[in-house]
Amino acid sequence: MSALFSPISLGNLSLQNRIVIAPMCQYSAQDGLPTDWHLIHLGQLAVSGAGLLIIEATAVEPAGRISPQDLGLWSDETEAALTALRRTLRNHSSMPVAIQLAHAGRKGATARPWDGGASVSFGRGGWTTSSASALPFEPEDAPPVEMDANGIARVVKAFRRAAERAQNCGFDCVELHCAHGYLMHQFLSPLSNQRQDEYGGSLENRMRLPLMVFREIRAVLPQGFPLGVRISATDWIEGGWDLEQSTVFAARLKELGCDYIHVSSGGLSPLQKIKPGPGYQVPFAAHIKRETGMTTIAVGLITQPRQAEEIITSGQADLTALGRGMLYDPRWPWHAAAELGACVDAPSQYLRCEPHGVKDLFRKN
Repeated sequence: MSALFSPISLGNLSLQNRIVIAPMCQYSAQDGLPTDWHLIHLGQLAVSGAGLLIIEATAVEPAGRISPQDLGLWSDETEAALTALRRTLRNHSSMPVAIQLAHAGRKGATARPWDGGASVSFGRGGWTTSSASALPFEPEDAPPVEMDANGIARVVKAFRRAAERAQNCGFDCVELHCAHGYLMHQFLSPLSNQRQDEYGGSLENRMRLPLMVFREIRAVLPQGFPLGVRISATDWIEGGWDLEQSTVFAARLKELGCDYIHVSSGGLSPLQKIKPGPGYQVPFAAHIKRETGMTTIAVGLITQPRQAEEIITSGQADLTALGRGMLYDPRWPWHAAAELGACVDAPSQYLRCEPHGVKDLFRKN
């Protein structure tokens, strides 16, 4: 039996296999609301045969978006729209769906990548950003506002309320975004956090806000409801956030009831020096799994079925996630199952497409 296609549980959620579709921003929302694009995009991924689909970074307040076109979950209107989207996906797929709750902090108010990604002016829908310290991401960016006690309390409340709304929407899992240089990561890294109060300085202080947010989310989710965290294991810059600090952070999260760690890297500074290659981030997930016993998701240039299989069979991670690879090949899990001799779910409308010579690829319900 293929290890990649063996079942696993996250909290009380059972997954049929260990392929995760990583959250990928689409920059296609309108005032935080999903559009027809999200239905097309997520619909095809929901029938891909993966074990879990994670919806893109979803802002917990309007000022928490990366771009003006980001998804949000901060109002009755956004909740109703995501509820309708989740209902449609469930009508045609039994695949569990998670939502990643996020706040961009100083990396917000930017244009979509295909529009250049530069800061957006107030007249074009931009806003004043906030962060752990008044340090811009790019030297030419306007400095963010250093968050005071009121700002911190507002963001904590926004995450808590968004987690409540996520349950109302019918999502099966929540992921807290602490990676890629966004607000929680900005508090974690000494490169972006130069505060002199209880939220800055020592590792314990820099972890304070992310751990506080996690506790608030955990408190409003039912017992057994899966809650995970995505982290950047390293800033790829000397003196920044690194693997050892990530391991301490993961251990603390485990104590608080975290169900998994989704291990990525980078995104905190344009000065990062990364040499990407096949599975280049997998050793980070392996280290955290080995040192903490935490269930881990490995991600980063995992593109081949046997590569993913080896990651699981060798114990480097418990699950593997694909992002861009799924965009390029939305049927990647089907092809992996065919190669590894496993079976996957498929819509009844597609059962006739089982390739000649591949027996029992599709699970018969």
